[in-house]
Amino acid sequence: MKSVLLATLLTLGSASAQPLWLEAESFSNPGGWVLDTQFIDVMGSPYLMAHGMGKPVKDATTEIDLPAGTYTLWARTKNWVGPWDAKGAPGRFEISVNGTKLDHQFGTTGKDWQWEKSAPIKITGKTTTLALHDLTGFDGRIDALILAKDGEDFTPPADLATTNKLRRQLLGLPDKAPETTEYDLVVIGGGYSGMGAAISGARQGLKVAFIQNRPVLGGNGSSEIQVWAMGGTRRGLYPHLGEIVEEFADRASNSPAANPQEFNDKLKEDTVEAEKTISLFLNTHVYGVEMASSTTIPAATASGKYTGNIRSVIGLDTKTGKETRFLGKLFVDCTGHGSVGALAGAEFMMEEKGRMGMSNMWVMQNLKKPVSWPATPWALPLTLEDFPEPRALAPVGKKNAANMTGYDLGYTPVPDPEDYVHGEWFWESGFDKHPINDLELIRDHNFRAVYGAVSALKTLKADKYADFDLTWLAYIGGPRESRRIVGDMILNGEDMVKGTIHPDGCVPTTWDQDLHYPKEQYAKNFPNNPFISRAEFGKHTDRKSGYPVPYRCFYSKDIGNLFMAGRTISVERHALGSTRVMRTCGMMGEVVGKAAWICVRHHTSPRGVYDQYLDILKDLMNQPGAMRRDTLESALYLPANAKKLPEIAEDSINPAKLEGIVIDDTEAELTGKWAHGEGLKPYVGKHYSYTSEKDASARFPFSVKQTGSYEVRIYFQPHENRAKTAPITLLTADGEKSVTVDQTKSPKDPQGAYSLGTYKFNAGEESAVIFRTANSGGNVHLDAVQILPAK
Repeated sequence: MKSVLLATLLTLGSASAQPLWLEAESFSNPGGWVLDTQFIDVMGSPYLMAHGMGKPVKDATTEIDLPAGTYTLWARTKNWVGPWDAKGAPGRFEISVNGTKLDHQFGTTGKDWQWEKSAPIKITGKTTTLALHDLTGFDGRIDALILAKDGEDFTPPADLATTNKLRRQLLGLPDKAPETTEYDLVVIGGGYSGMGAAISGARQGLKVAFIQNRPVLGGNGSSEIQVWAMGGTRRGLYPHLGEIVEEFADRASNSPAANPQEFNDKLKEDTVEAEKTISLFLNTHVYGVEMASSTTIPAATASGKYTGNIRSVIGLDTKTGKETRFLGKLFVDCTGHGSVGALAGAEFMMEEKGRMGMSNMWVMQNLKKPVSWPATPWALPLTLEDFPEPRALAPVGKKNAANMTGYDLGYTPVPDPEDYVHGEWFWESGFDKHPINDLELIRDHNFRAVYGAVSALKTLKADKYADFDLTWLAYIGGPRESRRIVGDMILNGEDMVKGTIHPDGCVPTTWDQDLHYPKEQYAKNFPNNPFISRAEFGKHTDRKSGYPVPYRCFYSKDIGNLFMAGRTISVERHALGSTRVMRTCGMMGEVVGKAAWICVRHHTSPRGVYDQYLDILKDLMNQPGAMRRDTLESALYLPANAKKLPEIAEDSINPAKLEGIVIDDTEAELTGKWAHGEGLKPYVGKHYSYTSEKDASARFPFSVKQTGSYEVRIYFQPHENRAKTAPITLLTADGEKSVTVDQTKSPKDPQGAYSLGTYKFNAGEESAVIFRTANSGGNVHLDAVQILPAK
């Protein structure tokens, strides 16, 4: 099949030429090249990338028709390690015409996107086949090609603005893109927040346009990025919030996973497609906003400023280049970057320094035979001390088990998870870089770090990693912090800590205020651009019921018909550290979808919902997520085939329900400074405790009623920062017994119980299990001690 190619006459001085512009992403057969759409706002276009992780990918090919003659071929490409003056050119590729390779290797020079020129080529006038031939597998990239008739005075422009103007001219794009019919709600961004908004709005009878610039839904929680969906749902003031989220949320056992199916892209798309009033537009990037010339939805009230309404957003089809204006009454910015709000002129917040970065996670697999790895002189020159060694995957049931209760996983877990190791969420950089303008540089720096780490493992620890190969590396990054659009209220983190309940509080946020910073241990050799982060959990929130985030954080104070959901909402950065997790973001979308119905049905604005119709919104939030109405005016009802949701998993284990003698950490005799946590589930009692303070200890006293042999268990949840040699002393009838426990590894019991063995205890004598921190090699973690009669 031939690509659809459009060309127009371009007048250059007195000469008339017909250069042909060919978008690389429109190649009819992309082969092994992937489509990258993350940086359109930076470099002007989607592009193809040869993401083979060190193995050259299959050729991308297409066919074109051109008149016979001699042509000069130009390719817009980039040497992606050029900004660091790194040795070599990992993104090298060739272009062939009718099977003959041009005498030029592309992607080898420069520091930014540029046009590279080949020698003249002859076209016979018949159908011509073009092919992109990757030479390395290390992320060569190409945006577009131009074929210009030889002899014409033509050179492509160097600057982005003129390049984009030329792109439009040569592709024959109209000055004004065609527009759709009017939608009630236009949702931009296909992550959890966008899915929540689109589905919720559709179930209220709204006609919804749902726009996503990737081929899959889920955002950070998709198979492309593979971040666990965290945050408690179905609790707090409105326990039905989160029911829509749980219809499409994954139950992945690892982040990242050996099996991408764990993130269940199909489930997400099927859940959206089941809503008949949603029009889903995948592979569509919104890059422009058209403001209304007059106000059709009342937005101005005494409570705030009004600068205008959005009439339409302009979407670019990332494969064909076609543009569309999506006309709507209401819009929701779920982009994660606040892109729509910024384009519309809304005020937004964005820290200049100390900002969280972006992760690109990865997986290596043991293939049980030696695997070669090419030299990477352009990667970061890492030693084994520059990064944490990747950990083996946890089996299903050991991690995130609490979120799987009563749920059909929909996939078969890999049989041998210990054959996989992964680079986790903390492979993160870009802390003080601009989250928009520097986005491609941030991702590419992450690439250099990962490839450098693999090279270090394969060469400096070959005895262990000789049989391992890099089998997955996210080329789509997972950002954490960007623009936040200012609403009628900016929620601060102290309100959460103090438990200040606002009249419009709704979405429960249960994640602690979690901000990321460079981890000092690994930043010594790369102080200007560290790539390993640490999570700093500041003030705690109510994990059980959640802190209710106010509705006024979900709409712009400036743009009369603009909602926000997800990372773009109106919160200061400490509050963002709590609200940014995916299940919480999805519930924001649920509330926005319900509020949008009120706006349309009652001819009001998002602000008007708070001023005049808050009681109606509260009533809708009290309704089950499966409730729907067939038209805007009809009543809500619960369909007979409403999806049955998994049971709500308890965050904690009731000590009274455990067998034997149970001593919780709240009953332990603690010396030194111990922190308490609730983030790793399930934990026993109210919380667990942990510390790395030197010479701290925790004594769990107990006494048995009958002399005999007893099994001693301890409860803990593993983590990479846990003690590798936690020293534990047992006071038994036979004297003191000492053991050490590696608390970085998962206990076999899914609830976190770990057996220390069987010991003799005498009736009536005080016995104890004592934790110490000396020579522990990390944070000592303690949750509970259990004493059971030996079987």
